[in-house]
Amino acid sequence: MAAHRARRWSLGGLVLLLSAVLAATFLVSTTGPATSRANAAGPQVWADEFDGSAGSAPDRSKWTLETGGSGNGNNELQYYTDDSRNASLDGRGNLVITALKNSDSGLRCWYGTCQYTSARLNTAKTFTQAYGRYEARIKIPRGQGIWPAFWMLGDDLGSVGWPNSGEIDIMENVGHEPGTVHGTIHGPGYSGGGGITASYTLPNGKAFADDFHTFAVDWSPNAITWSVDGQTYQTRKPDDVNGKKWVFDHPFFIVLNLAVGGNWPGSPDGATSFPQTMTVDYVRVSASDSSDGGSRTGAIKGIGGMCVDVAGASGADRTPIQLHNCTGVDAQKWTLGSDGTVRALGKCLDVQGGSTAAGAVVQLYACNGTKAQQWAHTTARDLTNIGADKCLDAKGNSSADGTRLQTWTCTGAANQKWTVG
Repeated sequence: MAAHRARRWSLGGLVLLLSAVLAATFLVSTTGPATSRANAAGPQVWADEFDGSAGSAPDRSKWTLETGGSGNGNNELQYYTDDSRNASLDGRGNLVITALKNSDSGLRCWYGTCQYTSARLNTAKTFTQAYGRYEARIKIPRGQGIWPAFWMLGDDLGSVGWPNSGEIDIMENVGHEPGTVHGTIHGPGYSGGGGITASYTLPNGKAFADDFHTFAVDWSPNAITWSVDGQTYQTRKPDDVNGKKWVFDHPFFIVLNLAVGGNWPGSPDGATSFPQTMTVDYVRVSASDSSDGGSRTGAIKGIGGMCVDVAGASGADRTPIQLHNCTGVDAQKWTLGSDGTVRALGKCLDVQGGSTAAGAVVQLYACNGTKAQQWAHTTARDLTNIGADKCLDAKGNSSADGTRLQTWTCTGAANQKWTVG
């Protein structure tokens, strides 16, 4: 029975200390192979293939390396560093996270001089997204007290705290279970040892550390499904939280880390060798599949029956969005995805610079999972940007050909009403 981690998260000076919970976890165990994954992913929107020269650092435009030896609420023993000895590319298309015995007597952890160093990376500052497929191909380490993980946290963590922000553990392994991985959700009233979880065990006594394996979740507004090497082993829906709040309805960011010791795995023993490595071939994120039931494709018509149009039918970033006579061209074919995006020409409807101000420019831009690209089409026919909490608006209440679109405080006026299809 697994007593899952409570979390401590620190980034940019924010530290949230969370209590460890060791109560019994609601556990479902699956010994593979299981049901094949039925959901197909939509278009890829973010990825890191970890291409680069041996010894180079992870791409800082995608990842932030956390530092510290707080124990992360779990009495973990490692100190997370931003040193290339703990996280670097291997020159063969992999990220290698390495746990080492510490030789620096000045490095202090919660219990005194740190015994180990390792690395923890996140995308909180660079990429968040609600819904879609999140997948990584990883060769995990082995040994008592070793704890690799591929997981996600809600992007509102800094304002609402954990577990109210939500957590999705895509893959966790504790070293004393070499052939088993766990997938878990944590939220208010079902966190730590009370997380809702299941496990997947390789057949024939195989160990995950012997080879690469693909770990994924397919996340939609109404379900999260876990798979290993394409084999589904768990699906969780809002009913599974037993009347508590389902908090998996907003963007999350990705975390990769390799912990040493802690309440769940226990400490390394004499048989645990160092260094230990977690080797990541890739991390990929796709939008939700159009078959998810929430996607619609067609023209978006506004005031005067005019169509929302990509100016000049250009696919370039920062191309303005305008009203235009409806012609049926691809520049007027929009997909409202179940992931909250509005897409045309392979890119996303975007509020320039993530602005929350009235009058912000609306443009076409490469999909990046930010709130500037999250939209909700309401029953009142408003098209509301989630990040700005403002409505898509035709400037000057005009229906003229070429009228540019912007975000504006929602007024219910005709220049803010939109029909899809």
